[in-house]
Amino acid sequence: MANDRQIFIVAGEASGEAHAARLVSALKQKAPHLYIGGIGGNAMREAGADIVQDFAELAVMGLVEVLKRYPKIKSIFNETVNRLKRDKPDLLILVDYPGFNLKLAKQAKKLGIPVLYYISPKVWAWRAGRVKQIQQTVDHMAVLFPFEVPIYQEANVPVTCVGHPLVDAVHSELDKDAAKQKFHLSTQQRVVGLFPGSRRSEIDALLPIMLAAAERIQQRHFDITVVLPLAPGIEREYIQQYVDKSRLPVQIISGDFYDLVKACDAIVAASGTVTLEIALLGTPHLIAYKVSPWSYRILKRLVKIPYVGLCNIVSGKPLITELLQDDVTDVRLEQLLTDLLTHPQSPQRAENIQQEVLTALGPAGGAENAADLVLRLINETN
Repeated sequence: MANDRQIFIVAGEASGEAHAARLVSALKQKAPHLYIGGIGGNAMREAGADIVQDFAELAVMGLVEVLKRYPKIKSIFNETVNRLKRDKPDLLILVDYPGFNLKLAKQAKKLGIPVLYYISPKVWAWRAGRVKQIQQTVDHMAVLFPFEVPIYQEANVPVTCVGHPLVDAVHSELDKDAAKQKFHLSTQQRVVGLFPGSRRSEIDALLPIMLAAAERIQQRHFDITVVLPLAPGIEREYIQQYVDKSRLPVQIISGDFYDLVKACDAIVAASGTVTLEIALLGTPHLIAYKVSPWSYRILKRLVKIPYVGLCNIVSGKPLITELLQDDVTDVRLEQLLTDLLTHPQSPQRAENIQQEVLTALGPAGGAENAADLVLRLINETN
């Protein structure tokens, strides 16, 4: 491949950026001289991408929350379009984040830049009309789940199921005690993980309730150790302002995410890719999610599937307990976490869920398969 070929990747939030980073790493192994620029974060940068804009400015969840940040998001969008006009990459790769990326695909189409969309918008859950928009602006879809392929085939959109990268990426060599020792946690105490999400709006909505629930467990049941992973793009100080208000000591831990999951006896996590990772590591957990009241009212009318958690969606059944909106209270979290921590069948349930999710996710080699597809599309543009 010629050394002057270049691609541009856009990832607008943490889970998409993690997928993009795995793709960048695979591309750099297969085509070391390929120039990869993009919008992302440290994971993409460390994998070999030239990051021109940090995704932290884009990582907002909820319709009302997006409106508050609209001027900044619009400014980044305009800058990105200008960059595409100037640099004309051989391929634009858009990773999830449809509110921003589908508009960018439309602009790329006008500029004659081929577009690969990696990780489908959840058209099977809501806003199915986006399939028509994709048909008009996207040259190829790279989807993660086998059930997504027929959706695009029926709309005559070129589509490849590359498989979910997490099937290969998620692993830890440590058992629970070894993982606890790695983080200097007591093996004699139960460890509770609070995973409030990777967006500030999620943290604002969920972390105070999670901390209150952990305090109730400590006060009413037994001593616990509380850990909290520092999500990419979130400053430690932002988390610390909430932790400082808690009466519990909380360890904020950066890096070694999968080992940290293994160290936990139970986790409450914001809905998102992270819940898939937790399930694949066999750790008992539940899902909690809360947005602004207006966002929830709108989303409740639009969403057409019964679940929000990816494990439940891909398996088609309620493997993981989901608490949404007004049901997310410190009392309910206390009750459900205590059950996960004390029920004798809890570890076995988590192992059974792990196997069901693995089966539902389909083929391995997701990042490698996606990289092969990218290189094929670039060669076809010669």
